[in-house]
Amino acid sequence: MGNQIFQEAKRFVTMAKSASPADLESVTAKAKNALSSAYANSTVAEQRQLQQMQKELDEVTNSL
Repeated sequence: MGNQIFQEAKRFVTMAKSASPADLESVTAKAKNALSSAYANSTVAEQRQLQQMQKELDEVTNSL
């Protein structure tokens, strides 16, 4: 995918999934922001992937 904002969202979600408890809140906030920005600027196919990433991020934050 060539969408830079999409790639950034993917990177932050990946970081959140492996973040230490001390960093999780900050990384999660950045991931949510990136997901929101990416969703507004993405194709339908990318939006489906972003929805999946959002679910993954929700699982990370709900497991606290």
